[in-house]
Amino acid sequence: MANLQTYIDQLNSLDFKNMFGSDFYWTWDKTDDELAAVFAVADALRSLRERNISTKVFDSGLGISIFRDNSTRTRFSFASACNMLGLEVQDLDEKKSQIAHGETVRETANMVSFMADVIGIRDDMYIGKGHTYQKTFMDAVTEGNTDGILEQRPCLVNLQCDVDHPTQCMADLLHVIHEFGGPEKLKGKKLAMTWAYSPSYGKPLSVPQGVIGLMTRFGMDVVLAHPEGYDVMPECEEIARKNAAASGGSFTKVSSMEEAFKDADIVYPKSWAPFAAMEERTVLYGNGDFDGIDKLEKKLLAQNAEHKSWTCSEDMMKHTRDGKALYLHCLPADISGVSCEAGEVDGSVFDRYRVPLYKQASFKPYVIAAMIFLSKFADPQTVLKKLEERGVPRIFG
Repeated sequence: MANLQTYIDQLNSLDFKNMFGSDFYWTWDKTDDELAAVFAVADALRSLRERNISTKVFDSGLGISIFRDNSTRTRFSFASACNMLGLEVQDLDEKKSQIAHGETVRETANMVSFMADVIGIRDDMYIGKGHTYQKTFMDAVTEGNTDGILEQRPCLVNLQCDVDHPTQCMADLLHVIHEFGGPEKLKGKKLAMTWAYSPSYGKPLSVPQGVIGLMTRFGMDVVLAHPEGYDVMPECEEIARKNAAASGGSFTKVSSMEEAFKDADIVYPKSWAPFAAMEERTVLYGNGDFDGIDKLEKKLLAQNAEHKSWTCSEDMMKHTRDGKALYLHCLPADISGVSCEAGEVDGSVFDRYRVPLYKQASFKPYVIAAMIFLSKFADPQTVLKKLEERGVPRIFG
C-alpha cells in the first residue's frame, strides 16, 4: 500500500463534495470523481489498518443491517466496516420485529434509526421491489430527521438491490485496479461478463448489471454473453452503452461463451435468472401463487439444464489472453465436482484462482467503510490525517 499522503493527494484532486450527507444507491448515480474518492478512502483505511492504526471515527452509534435475502460476504463485510469505524452493528431480523403485526416501513425506519449513522439494506430478489423498498425506507428516515424525531440522518449503503450490487462491483473493480496496476491500465482491457450454468434457480440480476454498468466507465471492452432468453434489464444495457461511449471503451453482446472469452483479460462467469422470469416470479409472489412459483422453478431449472456447456472449464479458459485471464466471481460459486455435480466453474480453475478470489472479496469491507466515511465527513482528508497523527494502535502490545 502507498503512504497515506498519496491517498490524501488523490482526494485533493477530486470533486466529491456532493457525497457528504448522501446515500449510495447505484454506481451510475455517482460521478467518476466520486467513485475515485471511494477507492482512495478504501485504500487509505486499509493502509492505516495494515499499519495497526485505529480507524475508529465514531465513539458510539449503530450501523443497522437489513438483509431480506441470505448473505455471508456482504453481511460480514458490512459488520466489519461499521466496527472498523467504531459503530456497533444491529441486524434487523424481520421475523423478530413487529413487521408481522402490521408495522409499516415508515414506522420501522424511524424506530430502528434513533442512534443509527448508517443503514445497510439488501433486497435483491424481486424486480421493481428492492430499490423501491430502499428508497421508501430512506424517505421515511429523511422525514424523521426533518421532523426532529431523529437527531441525525443515517446514510444508506445499498448492499444489493434488484438493479445493482454496488459494494460488490466496487470491490471487484478495486481488486482489478490493484491487479493491473492502476485505473489507467484498464483502458482497452477486455472483460467478459458471461452467464454460466447453475443447478439452482433464481439468482439475482444485480451483479451482471452492476458489472456492465461500472466496468464500462473505465475504457474497457466489456462483453455481455448469455444464452437466448437470459437477458438482463434493458435499461442497464443502455447505461453500459452510454458509459462505454463516454469512456472510449466498448459494450457488446454475444451469444457464445467462447466468443466472449476469446482474448479476454478478465472473465466473470456467473449464473443469473432471465429478466422476464424474475418479473414473472415477482408477480406470482405478489399474488401468493405458490403453485405457480413451483411450476416456474421447475421450468427454469429445465431451461438451465439445456446450457450445461456454459461453464468456466480449463478448455474455456484457453480461449482467454495467453490462457491466463483474471477470473472473478462474487462467491459462492457453483463448483463442478465440489459443491455440485456440474456448475459455473471447474474445480481446478477455481482452485487455481482461490487466493485472488479471496483477495477480491477482501476489498468489500473497505469499500463499504469508504462509502460511510465519505457520507459522514465533508473533509475526509483531514480526518484521515488526524487518524494517522493520533496513531492509536488497533492492537496494543
